[in-house]
Parts: sequence; C-alpha cells; structure tokens
Amino acid sequence: MALYVYKFGGTSVGSIERIKAVAKKVKKAHDLGDQIVVVVSAMSGETNRLIALAKALQQQPNGREMDVLLSTGEQVTVSLLSMALHEIGCDAHSYTGSQVKILTDSAHTKARILNIDELPIRSHLNKGKVVVVAGFQGVDEQNNITTLGRGGSDTTAVALAAALKADECHIYTDVDGVYTTDPRVEPKARRLDKITFEEMLEMASLGSKVLQIRSVEFAGKYNVALRVLSSFKEGKGTLITYEESPMESALISGIAFNRDEAKLTISGVPDLPGVAFKILGPVADANIEIDMIIQNIADDATTDFTFTVHRNDYQRAKAALDKTCAELGAKKVTADDGIVKISIVGVGMRSHAGIASTMFKALADEGINIKMISTSEIKISIVIDEKYLELAVRALHSAFKLDQEAVS
Repeated sequence: MALYVYKFGGTSVGSIERIKAVAKKVKKAHDLGDQIVVVVSAMSGETNRLIALAKALQQQPNGREMDVLLSTGEQVTVSLLSMALHEIGCDAHSYTGSQVKILTDSAHTKARILNIDELPIRSHLNKGKVVVVAGFQGVDEQNNITTLGRGGSDTTAVALAAALKADECHIYTDVDGVYTTDPRVEPKARRLDKITFEEMLEMASLGSKVLQIRSVEFAGKYNVALRVLSSFKEGKGTLITYEESPMESALISGIAFNRDEAKLTISGVPDLPGVAFKILGPVADANIEIDMIIQNIADDATTDFTFTVHRNDYQRAKAALDKTCAELGAKKVTADDGIVKISIVGVGMRSHAGIASTMFKALADEGINIKMISTSEIKISIVIDEKYLELAVRALHSAFKLDQEAVS
C-alpha cells in the first residue's frame, strides 16, 4: 500500500463536471488499494471574485479579515469534492486547514507553515477513507485563520506529503509535466521525464510557471518526491527528485524566461567605498527587489552601475535612482523596460565546459545583442531586447538539442 498526496488547482476543479472528473480519478487510485490525500484550491476565478468583493468595501482590506474571506473558496471545493466522492461510492472526509491544524505563523495573507498535526488524517486513512484537505490555508497559535499567499495550495500539498511521509506528491495542473521550455514559444519543446530539485528551483525562480518556488523549496528541504501531471489527460508527467542521471549526456535541462524585467543604469558614479549601498539602499527602502547587478569601472575613477527590477517597480525604482544620481553627482540615469531575461539551466554545467560559448554563439548567429550576463553553478542568465525573445529561445533550444532525448 502506497500513500499519495494529490493536489488539484483551480482549473482542475473549476466546474461541477471537472470536480466529478477529479473524483473519478481519485476513486480509481483508491480502488487499487493506495491511501490518498487530496489537496484542492478554490474553483477557478473564485479567489479573484472574493478579492473584488473585499476591495469594494475597503481598498486595503484588513489582513485578518481578508484571510477569513479567502479561506472560504477552498472550503467550498473540499465539500463539493467529498460529496462527489460519496456519490460514486468512495468514502471521503473533508478538512479545512484549521481542522487539520496546519499551524502557521501570524503573517496574514502570506503565512508560513510551522507544523502539521497529521494524526487526524492518518486516523481516517487507516479507516479506508479518502481525505480531502483545503489548500492555501492554516491557523496561527491564536486560532486565527491564515492563508499562505501565492502558490499556497502547492505548498500545502508538499507540506502534508512531508508530514505523512508520502511516497509521492502529485501536482495536477493544466499541463502534462515540465517542459524544456514554454511550448507556446518553442513548439519543439519536450516534456522531461525527470528533473532535479536544483534545476526545478532555478526554473521556478527564473520564470517557469509550472510550480511555485515555495513548494519546490519545501519539497527539496524535506526530500518529497514531486510529480507534475495533467488533470485532463493520462501520462506519467515529470518527476522532481534529488536523483541525478549521471549516464545522461544532456548539458542543460531547460530554458526559462521572464518578460517582467526592467533595466536601470546610473552612469559616471564616483568609484568610492560604499557606493553600491548608496545606490541600492534607497531602492531597497522602497521595498523593491533587485535581480541582476553589473558594475563597470572606467579609467576616470567612475563606475557605471546597472541592475534589473520587476517591471511593475520600474517607475518607482527610476524615481529613487534619479534622486541618488543628483546626490552622488553622477552623470545620468538611463532606463529600459523593453527587456527580457532568458536563462539556461542544468546540473550538467558542473561537469561540462563550453556551455557559455555555445549559448553566446547561438545568439550571435541570430544577431542578438546581450545586455547583461549572470551565472551560477547550474545556470546562465542573460538580458536581451524583448523583441528577440522567441528567436533567442528557439535558437538556444536548437543549439543545445533540447528537442532530442538524452542519450544514455
């Protein structure tokens, strides 16, 4: 007997017909003798509807009351799915986050899980029941309802899998696995059978939308085997694990990209100790996250300092930098919100040389200019003009032969 945690997102439970389809899939697995815990999100569009209701009353809603409101979306889904399971002869028991006692901190709308009391769930599993748990929510030490923020249901599923020591955690989505890149940009993109936690963490942080980064971090920390599958068609999906495949010759596993980038440069800054802090401090004080950073020192004892931010923060970051420019006596500030970041990711970079040169040659052959470069042990990221995004992704996908299966 195996124990699996299944997670279904809002699209997968977006209508009564889809809830019935999920119930049939769950019953099929349960009938094989496996123990099944199901984590569900709110029905597609429901969370946005609740947010709109709140903002019709209060532009900046109280965090505690917002969590009380938003948690009702998942409560509806767990009850409906449990009813659907009962209807087809599968005994089920639903839980809200507070009933399971998913204990979190008190950071309303973005709480973090501290502990899970798995005993009530185990009790029902041992009685042969399917347990259906509301994702995205928990309760703090004062018994206030909390929600986990973006990607919270994925995090709930992984946390439950860790607490229950599940054999695998299956994340059901509207795609059938993790691909070498977005198939909408490169039709030759290939579904991966397996990818490491390190690679998936990089892919998620660099723009891949398949899994939320918090859930991948949690899975990696507690060594929970994750599998990404489609809710709408059969298949084995993609397994995310610590296991690497040393016999495979693949240099990189995938290409991620992020359209939501903007680049700012302050030129002619006096090259003195502490100048980086003087530039980035005001940006951080404005609660703006910084991504890539490049500093170039000129012969005249000045420096050009370039960094990227999320495009939504572009105007606020530029305003802060304009003020810093005047205070430091720098030459000028230039800004560009027509850029994208593209990254190649793969544990194969540790043991293979020439990956950067292959990447840069592929882009040069297409006449694509690179504006910024950053590297880590298993990734190389570049910034280019947005208009070249699709051309660059396809060129890199071809250069690294990602449309071909790895050779053992």
